[in-house]
Amino acid sequence: MAYDEDLALRIRAMLAAESNVDEKPMFGGLAFLINGNMVLAASSRGGLMVRVPPEETETLLEYPHTDPMIMSGRQTRGWIRVTDEGVRTERQLTRWVTLGSDYARKLPGK
Repeated sequence: MAYDEDLALRIRAMLAAESNVDEKPMFGGLAFLINGNMVLAASSRGGLMVRVPPEETETLLEYPHTDPMIMSGRQTRGWIRVTDEGVRTERQLTRWVTLGSDYARKLPGK
């Protein structure tokens, strides 16, 4: 399954005012990066992969429509999945784009 191009357009519009934003095909989806750091991706599995502060991972998983990010059979702190139902409205999507971009901006540029 390809990533949701409409979702990618919505993300692109939300990040339009940001500087140093790049897009890159990754993980079968489309990743959005700020200063070379991944913010989030429109996932090929639907919904989003979102980069979050590692210490907030468990708390953020309490939001509806979120799942842990599993890589190589293990939960990856600092990343969560948000299902399609969790990004249907602009308000929902804004929450995740803001969270991911705020965190990525704090990281050293690549």
